[in-house]
Amino acid sequence: MSYGFLDVAVTPSVRAAQAEMGADHIWTDFKGHREHDRFGRNEAAFISDRDTFYMASVSETGWPYVQHRGGPRGFLKVIDDQTLAFADYRGNRQYISTGNLAANDRACLFLIDYPRQARLKIYAHVEKVSLDADPALTQAATDPGYGARLERIFRLRLKTFDWNCQQHITPRFTEDELAQAIRPLRDRLSQLESENAILRARLDALGEK
Repeated sequence: MSYGFLDVAVTPSVRAAQAEMGADHIWTDFKGHREHDRFGRNEAAFISDRDTFYMASVSETGWPYVQHRGGPRGFLKVIDDQTLAFADYRGNRQYISTGNLAANDRACLFLIDYPRQARLKIYAHVEKVSLDADPALTQAATDPGYGARLERIFRLRLKTFDWNCQQHITPRFTEDELAQAIRPLRDRLSQLESENAILRARLDALGEK
């Protein structure tokens, strides 16, 4: 059975909230986006270009936890159209997400492209995979040369996804993005400085005559 994002997100209590706010008629006959249970080329390209995402999990006590994950661009790997994976490196050793996912494998991911004001949200079942359990997956999920101690692989089985509204996503830029944006200005400035030095040298030479 295929699922749309709202098939998972909308529960009886959510429907009650919609009714309370007079919005239930908007969603009564809405069946969800059935095409959103497999990643397409657009989603794969978007995911592969990210260097950060946020992942929510829930503990046995019902408390949610949102973790920021970061790494080299493309560290969240698209294995196939229904599977993602990422390498889990040693950090502060609290293991909150790891423990939560062992008790409840459901997670929600938010991936945001701030410059383009785009946001992809993903529901997935997450499985902890030891490094020697699936060598091919470990190799696919690992970034060679990344200087951290690898502890495990997380494999994510897609439940459904959706693109979120871009409203209120403030454009923000990384140092690398800013450097790329201003490189033409730096190149032009360098050219003008070189031309200026040549002109000054010519003026100095004329003044000495």
